[in-house]
Amino acid sequence: MLYLLVAAGGALGTLLRLAVGRLAIHLLGPGTVWGTFIVNVTGSFALGFFLAYALQRNGISGDLRAMVAIGLLGGYTTFSTLSYDTIRLLESGELTRAGINIVANLAVGLAAAYLGILSGRAL
Repeated sequence: MLYLLVAAGGALGTLLRLAVGRLAIHLLGPGTVWGTFIVNVTGSFALGFFLAYALQRNGISGDLRAMVAIGLLGGYTTFSTLSYDTIRLLESGELTRAGINIVANLAVGLAAAYLGILSGRAL
């Protein structure tokens, strides 16, 4: 049953990721890396929040934690797209944007995860 729950969460996460990516393209134009950035930052916050909250509550089962953390949020966030987008920027000679893309995703993602953890613990 655990595998089915994680798979269902992953399917939802990938659909959500697709929607956010398409929305970013619609609002900001093709070739933007903002969709990946938004997904990674919001996913980092959500994972930090959910796990901090869930681990303080005995009523949230391990299966539900796996479905959300591994399935939903694992399917939603994406390191591979961050890597690909950065290589694409490097190949097109946009060294500064490539560097900013890496640093911003890591720094803001870590900050978002920390804020999520603090928020989840506060509830």
